[in-house]
Amino acid sequence: MSAHKILAIQFKYLGDVVFITPALFALRNQFPEEEIHVLVAQEAMLILEHIPWITKVWGFPRTRGKIKFSESWPVVQLLRREKFDRSVDFCGNDRGALLSFLIGAKTRIASLDPSVARLRKAAYTQVVSAKDLPIPWVDRHLHLISKAWNTPIPECLKTLVVADPKHAEEAKKILQGHKILCHIGTSQPKKEWPTQHWFEFSQLAASHQLMFSSGPGEREQKLLVDLQSLAPDIFTLPPISNLALFLAVLKQAQVVISGDTAPLHLAAGLGVKTIGLFGTEDSVRYAAPLYSDAEKILGKPCMCTNAIAEFNTCQNRFPCMVSITPEQVLEALINSKSDQNTVQCQDSPVHS
Repeated sequence: MSAHKILAIQFKYLGDVVFITPALFALRNQFPEEEIHVLVAQEAMLILEHIPWITKVWGFPRTRGKIKFSESWPVVQLLRREKFDRSVDFCGNDRGALLSFLIGAKTRIASLDPSVARLRKAAYTQVVSAKDLPIPWVDRHLHLISKAWNTPIPECLKTLVVADPKHAEEAKKILQGHKILCHIGTSQPKKEWPTQHWFEFSQLAASHQLMFSSGPGEREQKLLVDLQSLAPDIFTLPPISNLALFLAVLKQAQVVISGDTAPLHLAAGLGVKTIGLFGTEDSVRYAAPLYSDAEKILGKPCMCTNAIAEFNTCQNRFPCMVSITPEQVLEALINSKSDQNTVQCQDSPVHS
């Protein structure tokens, strides 16, 4: 008799893939005899591939705003042949709904806003109202499967990412002994700490073996160029397009300091100490609750709420990220380095 199978679907960004790992671990604990498969965008596969209790990670070809049927349909066919017993769509967008329906698990769940079109709701056998779930992403995913499948919610909400150890030596060579990784770019300018603040922090923390990185895109790389124009002597990482190698670099860091973006969440999943800089409303509501008070710094209350919160740039005359001072970040760094204890969950997925 073939094993029962669960498929988890998450088509958002890299950090969002990290946020589903506590829910995946909860499913593994509730259904220890069932296979756990995960479907993500191809570029996110390496985040999950080395977690030992995930049976298989499926990569789906994705181009924003386009559907490449010739590339997508063969993957759908392979997934249909798996004959999944259950599927959970953690994103609940149009792509997730369509794939949930086409893959055709016997039981298909998602959380949706009550106002979404009936056609999208029809893709699932059970829908949990998004209004009945907590706002933070990790809590939301856990409560979704709890309401739908009575999955116990673990006390520890630690995320999990596993780096491929074969890249460890190359990562050490890249870092050249630097221990504190400052990631200055994000996908949205409103979530970024000002370059001037990073410069002032680099001067205050010059003795702490800092290194600076940013995303591979042109806009984010320009942030590094601008910072280097202020502080020519800082150590910067070259763009690293190989995600497996970048995970190994993060794993080597002693502390990662960043805004609300994938490298921060990847580092936390890897078990690296983090200092998250959170200012925008969506960051404070959705991502920041995952981190302890010692692992985050919050800006002043965000004024960009409701519809204007969707803008990529802050609409406030005095952006919330500006209110986080270099002195606050230095104090958090010193405290982080002096704290030798790393909190581990008794039922941590790392040790299972």
